[in-house]
Amino acid sequence: MLVELFQDAARGCRQRSPLNHALLTAAAEDLAAGGVTASVMAGSERDRRGTVPGLRFAGSLHRLVLEGKAPGLAKHYPSVGGATDLGNLWADVEPVLAEYADELRGLVRSTVVQTNEPGRTAPLYGGLLVAAGRAAQAAGRTEPYPVRLLEIGASGGLNLRPHRVGYRLSDGRVLGDKRSRLQLDPEWTGLPPTDLDAPLELVERAGCDLKPVDVSTLDGQRQLSSFVWPDQLDRWRRLQRAMRLAVDDPVKVERAAGPDWLRRHLAQPRPGVLTVVWHSVVWQYVSPAQRAQGRTVLAEAAAQATPESPLALLVYEPRERVGGLFRFDLLLRLWPAGISLHLGSGSGHGIPFTWDEQRWS
Repeated sequence: MLVELFQDAARGCRQRSPLNHALLTAAAEDLAAGGVTASVMAGSERDRRGTVPGLRFAGSLHRLVLEGKAPGLAKHYPSVGGATDLGNLWADVEPVLAEYADELRGLVRSTVVQTNEPGRTAPLYGGLLVAAGRAAQAAGRTEPYPVRLLEIGASGGLNLRPHRVGYRLSDGRVLGDKRSRLQLDPEWTGLPPTDLDAPLELVERAGCDLKPVDVSTLDGQRQLSSFVWPDQLDRWRRLQRAMRLAVDDPVKVERAAGPDWLRRHLAQPRPGVLTVVWHSVVWQYVSPAQRAQGRTVLAEAAAQATPESPLALLVYEPRERVGGLFRFDLLLRLWPAGISLHLGSGSGHGIPFTWDEQRWS
């Protein structure tokens, strides 16, 4: 089973990260043969698919490189200035696995995959504009609602400041914060179906995570950086800028389970404000029991929503495989308006993204 999960992770990297594809392919073969990879992964043999043990393995190895503990391997990692030699990669990986087997085993077993990909801020921003505008239309308001943003599975909280990011469109326009240190090229096909000139007003932001990451610390920064695929330098640079922005504009991410945290926050309605519950690429890490609890909490709050204190659910999660890869959909529900929309689809990293409004049933 573990070998299959490594192979599955390798296939997911094939088109986007030659380094991780080669690493995980070789590691799967070594694992099947009972090599040093089996020692590193001891104790994780029964891990479920959603915990992606292959990516935890690759991220833990990347963490050693970032900490300067594997200089012989660093020459293959573009994230630290190296140039990958795929033909000799595994020969340089094996001695590192042998030397740091105990440390790597501890990292693999104690961490969860948390890229906290800031590229997902782009579809979030567009989705929030749509939500604020459509909720206002349904309530007969002339101006969009201000927004309270509540994020489940917020990790380091990098997607809790969409109004402080600039979004450079192909026609030369820049949406959002034109002066932000984080400027994204969202690679949109189409545009959000709403007034893009309307400002996004965030009046409150909060997040929770079972294992929040403090990006103001070097340890937190390395943890998130380790899960960015080392040969994806655009994503690497984007993450570094997003973490610096987070340090400048801190938002606390509370250590808490999603359902309990959400119930507590939703018990406090905000008159004149649209409350938006948001999560992205987190559902696969949540147990079925926790998912059911979360749905119950949201349904209870939805039943209490009013035009004065409306509620929205905005999610960006994988829905189905297309050509061997998952398609990620941006979905929106609004209460009490009774609006359910599929707003578009994109990559797991949020960029690129295609806007395509359809009814979501």
